[in-house]
Amino acid sequence: MALLITDDCINCDVCEPECPNEAIYMGAEIYEIDPDKCTECVGHFAEPQCQQVCPVSCIPFNPAWRESEAELRAKYERLQAALKP
Repeated sequence: MALLITDDCINCDVCEPECPNEAIYMGAEIYEIDPDKCTECVGHFAEPQCQQVCPVSCIPFNPAWRESEAELRAKYERLQAALKP
C-alpha cells in the first residue's frame, strides 16, 4: 500500500528530502506522493521516513493503493535496477 498526503499538509518541506525513492513532490497546493514510486521505504528503512518526520501526521496509508510486502519489495528492486547504468 502506498502512502498519501492529506489536506492537513502544511507544506513544511520535511518529507520530500526524506523519501529515498523520490516519490514525494510538490503538487498544485500541497505535497503529493507518486504511488508508483512509493515503497513505504521497504528496502531502505524499517518505517516510512515521511511519516516519521511529518509534524502534523498527515501521511496515512492509502487505502486505494494496497500492496503486499512482497509487492513493495519487488517495486523497490525495479526502482533500484532502473537507477543502474
